[in-house]
Formats: sequence, C-alpha cells, structure tokens
Amino acid sequence: MRRPLVAGNWKMNGTRSSVAELTRDLVRQVLPGSVDVAVFPSLIHLDMAMHALASGSISVGAQNCAEESGQGALTGEVSGGQLAEFGCRWVLVGHSERRLVMGESDAVVSRKFAAVLASGMSPVLCLGETLEQRRSGKTLEVVLGQLCRIIEDHGVAVFANAVIAYEPVWAIGTGLTATPGQAQEVHAAIRGYLANEDAAVAEIARLLYGGSVKAENAAELFAMADIDGGLIGGASLKADEFGAICRAAGN
Repeated sequence: MRRPLVAGNWKMNGTRSSVAELTRDLVRQVLPGSVDVAVFPSLIHLDMAMHALASGSISVGAQNCAEESGQGALTGEVSGGQLAEFGCRWVLVGHSERRLVMGESDAVVSRKFAAVLASGMSPVLCLGETLEQRRSGKTLEVVLGQLCRIIEDHGVAVFANAVIAYEPVWAIGTGLTATPGQAQEVHAAIRGYLANEDAAVAEIARLLYGGSVKAENAAELFAMADIDGGLIGGASLKADEFGAICRAAGN
C-alpha cells in the first residue's frame, strides 16, 4: 500500500508576515496520520517555515537546487548538500516553470535529480505536456520521454526513493484541471513504463497529480488507482483549503 503524499508548492509567493500567518494556520489543521504532508516555500522563507512547523508532522522541501551537490564557485545557487544540511527532505526537480521559463533541459533536470539523491534527499520529479502537445496527441510521448531520460541516466531503482508528479502544463494556474480519467490515464502509463523496467519499483513508486487541485476535486482525483496524492499550487497558500486536500488524500 503506497502512502499518500500531499505537497504544497508555494512558488514565488510570501512575505515574512504572510508566511508566519500561513504556517501558524497550518499547525492548527487536523491532518490525517496516514498521509505524508510537505510544503515547499521560497528559499528565503525556508528557515521560517522549518522553525514554525518543527513541532508538527509537516515536512519542508525546496523548490530548486544547483546541479552540484557540494559547494563551490557558483554565485546565486544553493546546492543539494546545503539544503540537506539545512534540514530539507525533498526538492522539486523539473517543474514546468523551470523547464519552460528558465530553459532547463532534460539534461539539466537529470543532473539536478542526481544532485538531490546524492545529498540524501528525495527528488520530486515533475513531468507534463503543454496544451499544444496534448492537442497534437503527444501527451505520453512527452511525459514518458521526460521520465525516460532519468531512467537512462540513473536507472529505474531510483524511484524507490523519488516521487513523480504529473502536472499537465495547461492545467497549472489556469483553473483548468484534467478530468480524473485523463489524469489516471497518464498515471497508469507512467506506472506501466516503470513496471516494464522493474515491477517491484513500479508498485511502490508514488505518483502525484498537480494542476489546479482544489478541495472540491481532490477526493475524486485521489480515488484513482494510480494517483497517490497531489502537488498543490495556489490552494496550498490557504491553510483551510490545503488541510481539506490533505484530508481527502487520507480518505
């Protein structure tokens, strides 16, 4: 039985006052003990979030890391080793905003994935297609191609300690959401691809859905056989909404 995971990606949002309020409200949420819950603040708010959430069950991850796991001359970057020493448990890798806006290639994503693992943390690998790619019937070609690069470089066994998040780019921050059936179709294809490499890894690998997940649609999405939780964007900035999503995963 795979343990559900609900992860809140705060993206480039938050001030000291709003993060203090959000973390205070998150601590007050009644969260199911059967669900792993994590939040991913901006880099400058990691310390605040970790201290505020230290007494509860919510873990903290980072939204990005350098391609190197150690230290060195790379101005403006933070390494996986530094994040791990700081107390991070997870790191997002390959989010569509990093791929499309920041120009990160599959090769860069693969190196960051390796850096996270080398630092003892768990990568949350984001996969997803654009609206144009979906309309062209290339959804599985794109998504499985992104996954294939990681497996070619590092082997399928890494997904015993990594998480995959399917986030259709056309459903991120747009208000559009893949239907549960559409999401399940892609998740089943991802798990099937893993199973062709290693059935045991495929059985335990956690697959999250992201893309305008809200309290009102979370239960239906999480009821799908191959969806093991969610990577939540805007709704994770509202404690009550995020708590409701977590409770949906627990049911």
